[in-house]
Amino acid sequence: MPQALLSPEQFLLTIFVKLAVMAVLATMLARYHRFRHILIFERRGWVDRLVFTLALGVPLAAGVAFRVQLNYYAADLTLEGALLAGLIAGPYTGALVGLMVSLPAVLLTTAATGNMVNAEFIALPFAVGCGFAGGGLREASPTKETIWRFTPFVILDLPKHLFKMLRDREPLWQIILLLAPVALELLRQFLGLRFNQMLADDSYITRLFYLNPPRPWMMSLVVLAAVLAVAFPIKIWNSARIEHRVQEQEKLLLAAKIESLKSQINPHFLFNTLTSISSLIRAEPDTARTLIIRLSALLRRLLRSHEHFVTLRDELEAIDEYLDIEVIRFGPKLKVVKDINPDTLDLIVPSMILQPLVENSIKHGFSRKVGSGSITIRSHREHGRAVIEVEDDGMGFFAESLDQPMSSGIGLANVRERLRVIYGATYQLKLSSEPGKGTRARIEVPELATVHPISA
Repeated sequence: MPQALLSPEQFLLTIFVKLAVMAVLATMLARYHRFRHILIFERRGWVDRLVFTLALGVPLAAGVAFRVQLNYYAADLTLEGALLAGLIAGPYTGALVGLMVSLPAVLLTTAATGNMVNAEFIALPFAVGCGFAGGGLREASPTKETIWRFTPFVILDLPKHLFKMLRDREPLWQIILLLAPVALELLRQFLGLRFNQMLADDSYITRLFYLNPPRPWMMSLVVLAAVLAVAFPIKIWNSARIEHRVQEQEKLLLAAKIESLKSQINPHFLFNTLTSISSLIRAEPDTARTLIIRLSALLRRLLRSHEHFVTLRDELEAIDEYLDIEVIRFGPKLKVVKDINPDTLDLIVPSMILQPLVENSIKHGFSRKVGSGSITIRSHREHGRAVIEVEDDGMGFFAESLDQPMSSGIGLANVRERLRVIYGATYQLKLSSEPGKGTRARIEVPELATVHPISA
């Protein structure tokens, strides 16, 4: 196939577009969930290797076909793609990508010229060799993270690194990785000059495509482009790996923090209940026995539940078990009223979020009140938010004392912290009270209709 000579301006534009194409391709692949999963985990099965080969090889092969058909040289990334695949996924994956990328060059030029001799027949062994070279470097490197740390900027401190290499008498892998694309590009230039042929009629037969610089000094740009076209994807993909790991760590930290906050509630409630049982053992042994049975049932439910989010329906069932215990403790003087909108029953709320609110009403509302009292639990939807209210007709608080329930003890402070951890600034927890008339706790959180548990 004839290869036109590029002007200096066309050559520079080709170099720039070539690097842009590789960066865009790497960015698009990093956004693909399955491909990103392959990058993160070093142990890859044959299915993962096949997905990696197709994801990288197909667009690169299409670029080579585009170059052969339209003579658009910036679309050909044969060397860089095969070497990159070998470095990231191993020698066989690199060889497969090299095979995929070189086949369009061999087949299309053979069809165009009518014979194999005048086709780009050197492209196939060269590309496959680049893949094996990248894979060989991967296997020989001391750790796989060495590949991910590859950067062309190591050349800026080259004397320092060379001195370290001589001092420690160990190979400096960043230099070796830097020299790999340089050596392969120089080999391609040599093979191209050796086997490509100018005919008597001024036509040019290309047996191996290479970007021939119009000026000798531009050879350094060709070599630099080869290095950067390998370094850019590694940098982009490593950033995606780091971002994923940070997100995973944040999820684990969030789950651990929620679990820690949640675990504070159970001992708090347990100690209060055990104190009540202790006080009833002699005076009302049958009531104490019933209380122990109800407490055991509630604890079994808590131990079976490992989810951080539940439906409001499940949360209300859990609070019923808790209230059964409290009704036994307080007797007929405690009345519970529910005003639950049926539309809210399937909404998702943090687990164990109601119990501290109800406990707060009992502790602060009725501990100082003479006579009976009631607790009302309400729920409704309002402007895309779930609203849950727990109201009592207990003693209430003065405005200046309203922060006392929130700061003292564990219950409400725990609820506020859990809501802050889960919802950030999108939640509201408000206490309103009037002395002698009672207190109301109101929670507003964004509506969620499906469960997305965070596994600790």
